[in-house]
Amino acid sequence: MNKNTSDSNDLEHLGYAQELLRDMGGFSSFAVSFSVISILTGATQFYFYGLQYGGPLQITVGWILVSIFTFFVALSMAELASSYPTSGALYHWSSFLGSKRLGWFTACFNTIGQFAVLAGIDYGLAQFLIGVFGWSTSMAFVTALYTVLLFTHAGLNHIGIKVVAWLNNFSAWYHIVVVFILIGALCVKGFVQPLSFLFTYQSADPKMLHMPPSYIFLIGLLLAQWTLAGYDAAAHVSEETQNPRKNAPWGIVLAVGISIVFGFVMLSAVTLSISDLAQVTAMGDGAFTGILKLRLGENFGKILSLAIAGAMWLCGLGCMTSASRMVYAFARDGGLPFSKTWAKVSTRHRVPANAIWLLAALALILVVSVDLYEAVISTAIIALYISYGLPIFARVRGRSKKIKDEPGPWNLGRWSTPIAYLGLIWICFIVVVFVLPPNLEAGVVIGISFILLALIWFFVARHRFKGPKFHIKD
Repeated sequence: MNKNTSDSNDLEHLGYAQELLRDMGGFSSFAVSFSVISILTGATQFYFYGLQYGGPLQITVGWILVSIFTFFVALSMAELASSYPTSGALYHWSSFLGSKRLGWFTACFNTIGQFAVLAGIDYGLAQFLIGVFGWSTSMAFVTALYTVLLFTHAGLNHIGIKVVAWLNNFSAWYHIVVVFILIGALCVKGFVQPLSFLFTYQSADPKMLHMPPSYIFLIGLLLAQWTLAGYDAAAHVSEETQNPRKNAPWGIVLAVGISIVFGFVMLSAVTLSISDLAQVTAMGDGAFTGILKLRLGENFGKILSLAIAGAMWLCGLGCMTSASRMVYAFARDGGLPFSKTWAKVSTRHRVPANAIWLLAALALILVVSVDLYEAVISTAIIALYISYGLPIFARVRGRSKKIKDEPGPWNLGRWSTPIAYLGLIWICFIVVVFVLPPNLEAGVVIGISFILLALIWFFVARHRFKGPKFHIKD
């Protein structure tokens, strides 16, 4: 039997017809998650945030701490991806293992997180390009450039899915090559600081100077957590992946694992190249590229900065692909207003075109509505990790009640439940930390979102939403 036919039959067993083009192999599954994580995006856009809230200590120890617990979350999600390989991914997992109510809330938070991540990536890229080229910093120009970047991602995802698939594969190699060049150039030039410098603490936010160092360090964990997010992308493209029960989970685990190692080495190399910590901190958001220019020279530093900008653009492209599949799957099951519109698949391009453009519009509205960039990032991470935690919670809760669930061919065996609990503890922890000052606006956004979602569920969705087509428990 043709492997694609077997995969299609597997999908039909879960209640869905094969509508999307199933043309992605194992490397493509890894590449899409690796590209969305994009250490060249999160680590560079938020490098100053780490310097501001903990300094080199944050960038070193904070990265290690977040990496360990994030890997636990990724392992649990990979296991779920092997059990239920659908575009709905997390939303379907919560529904199959919990209830349609849990699935609906998972879908809503994942959708909020997805378009907030997309907004954070493209808005950060707009600011990054303005810093590199010295363009106008007016809000009107930043928003205009952001809109152009957003619409390039939407347009290409709409009309060129085969090009997007190729670019996602290319993106993985591109990230690796640029990281190696960056690290290699800094090593050749020679580090100016001893290894002990990596454990230097500082607080550079004047509004937070009265707070204890431990509190400031916790706030700074947003640097690493923002970078290590979006790895659910491999699960969202399961219906376009060959042998997804094995390729999707391996895509998640390898993407996170390689990002952790490469990210740590890159950040350490950059931090050890700081000659004057006060000078670099004073550069604000341009700290990362400022270090490259000071250490490698203006011209080569600018070339590397442009290479990093290319990685950010590829990251946004992969994010749009992943997010649109989530919206498509949720709409396919009637979970959104005007679901038939958002679930429509282009007969010519075989992509959820309307879902793509809906995401572009929502990402644009979010950035215009929220004043602080950090608040957008916090909102994205909190919403995304809530959606990661709900299906993991559904599985461990079901096991505690002796409800049997079917493990996929990729599973953690007896380590599954302990690792799931560690991941859930971490998720609860960061949800609290990332709404503390100075990120109160993110807490307001998440709080309002939860209240609105609860009202929509109680008065509307619970009566109309039937959930996924397969194995629903009420």
